[in-house]
Amino acid sequence: MAAALTALLALGSQAAAQDASTLKKDMVGQWELATTERSKTCVVTLKGDTTPQGLKLELEPGCAAALPFTKEITAWSIKGLDIVRLQDAAGQPVIDFTEVESGIFEGLRTGEGVYILQNLAAARSLAKSMDQMIGDWSMVRGNGQTICGLTLTNTEATGDNFQVFLKPKCDPAVAAFAPTEWRLERGQMILTSKAGEIWQFEADDNAQWRRVPDTADPLIMLRGQ
Repeated sequence: MAAALTALLALGSQAAAQDASTLKKDMVGQWELATTERSKTCVVTLKGDTTPQGLKLELEPGCAAALPFTKEITAWSIKGLDIVRLQDAAGQPVIDFTEVESGIFEGLRTGEGVYILQNLAAARSLAKSMDQMIGDWSMVRGNGQTICGLTLTNTEATGDNFQVFLKPKCDPAVAAFAPTEWRLERGQMILTSKAGEIWQFEADDNAQWRRVPDTADPLIMLRGQ
């Protein structure tokens, strides 16, 4: 029994080492470190070479201005099975990231908020998606009836949100909600009112955005109607 337990522990430890080793290998490359909605970004190149402080990395020149805490970062490492640590010269964590979706890592700095570490190519693809969202939209019912027009802008509002403006003569339900800000977050379009109420929309197969959770009388956002 003891021998079997020892063998199981050894297998578990081997799997853990393998997981950490795989994660280390997968992380080598270029990443974007950013606020949740990319209003402030920084490109980090993670390398596989070891230094006395940890694994090597490079930060692009604009990082310190965009995200001041990055001035403290000198190396990176893998901690445990799934933590990607950006650390200072003493090996202390500046910020720890864990994977929340494939290729997307989330980290929290106390008093500042959440930051995202994402594969650079994927992040730039998201930026392109964001640019494509700017402009006029219509909100329609499931029967095709237009109930409101609104304009999404790239003018920064609070936090990582951008300004949105309603056009005149909106349906009372939308006028009462009165969204003032919007953002893209993990594949959803988020509209937020001044009071902090949130409406979430997800893209469906018809190149339109449908409010979630879905209802018998769906609300749909269409581009440029």
